[in-house]
Amino acid sequence: MNPRSPRKRKQIDPIDKAIEVALSPGSFISYNASWSFVDDVQGVTNDIGKIVKKEPERAAHLYETFIAACHEKADEIDDSSGNFGMLVEDLFRGWIQARQAANDDPDETAKSLLSWMEDDPYGFCYDLDREVVKALNKKGLEAFVRQIRSKFESSPTQGDEEKRFSGYERRRWGGALKTLLAAQRNVDAYIALCEQTELEPKDCKVIADMHRSRRRLHDALAWVERGLEIARSATRSSFADHELAEMRRALLAKLGRPGDALQSAWSEFESHPSTFIYKELMRYVPAKEKNAWHQKAMETSEKGDLSSQIELWLDHKEYERLVSCLHRTTDDELENLSHYRTEPLAQKLERSHPDISARVYRALCMRIVNAGKSKYYDAALDNIDHAKKCYAKAGLKAEWEAVVADVRERHFRKKGFMAGFEDIVSGAPKYAEPPFLERAKARWPRKSGGR
Repeated sequence: MNPRSPRKRKQIDPIDKAIEVALSPGSFISYNASWSFVDDVQGVTNDIGKIVKKEPERAAHLYETFIAACHEKADEIDDSSGNFGMLVEDLFRGWIQARQAANDDPDETAKSLLSWMEDDPYGFCYDLDREVVKALNKKGLEAFVRQIRSKFESSPTQGDEEKRFSGYERRRWGGALKTLLAAQRNVDAYIALCEQTELEPKDCKVIADMHRSRRRLHDALAWVERGLEIARSATRSSFADHELAEMRRALLAKLGRPGDALQSAWSEFESHPSTFIYKELMRYVPAKEKNAWHQKAMETSEKGDLSSQIELWLDHKEYERLVSCLHRTTDDELENLSHYRTEPLAQKLERSHPDISARVYRALCMRIVNAGKSKYYDAALDNIDHAKKCYAKAGLKAEWEAVVADVRERHFRKKGFMAGFEDIVSGAPKYAEPPFLERAKARWPRKSGGR
């Protein structure tokens, strides 16, 4: 080769360049801009996905570049929402699919995944095991199980003062291994692993689910019962506890014990009457007995908490029961309820019971104002405006005047709210800004000298 002749430069993949352009190296991405930024970057991810079948090796290399580039970009983006992290998880799944399409060594794939999980400064790979099981084929999953099992078995089994995080390491790799074994549906290995770690209700649910998928219903029920027994001795409940209770009832029904399933649902409803558990209860009630059980459930729900009662009684049009309860409810109790419960309540009773609706709208307003949440003052003003109308409709002039006096006394310093509040009290007309197109068209005469 002539030493004076120019060397051939390695051709840059156009998608490599697109990755760089999309990630805007050197530019900080604020929280407000992060969603649109990730949407734009996602377009490049989609382009790589289109070539996986025809050019799997090229796609795998592009995914590797992309994953590494996202780690380079991590310090330049406010990823409070986790949206950018989810993008990285998508890239890992795409990378696995590309390597599998190229028939690459599954052990090397597993080692690379483990390497990223061990060196994870930005937390992108914190739950990577849960994501990769969605993409790994049988051989890939077996290889990953071997790698994670090796990490678990090499983790210290007891406290070590010199290794502060030894317990964490064992829990971490043990949890990851459970995720993979569950994906393999390897019930024996999962049970054996639980014998080496702490058996939790969620483990019992996983094991029961694997038995159920193999139609081993009695074995599944035994593990559900075991999980519930553990849950009863725990200091706090978890979502797995509710799932176990649901699974138990479903298994009882399949095993020809519908009466036991019904009794289980009724016991739970008696303890915690709510819309969710009511639906669960009625699932096991014989068709001819539904009306009687409904009445029984509604009477029992009188012992529940106010928030659950509102949702349940609204859903089943138990208005008399609801109104009677609300007449006994104080303003403070209404203010303590979530707006998710009270907004539909106020709207539903506005015509039939404006006196109660007025109090609920007032509570919605005061919940915001008392907390000083100035960015929600517009909503507070809208609620107090509705309250004023409902007080008037119900003929409760004195009660409305008492609300006005109370707000003026306690919140006069909140200028951002009080100006709008006084407009509502005085009945000042609201200024309605003209629609966008009307404002736009109004500019033309000004520009053309009024023609």
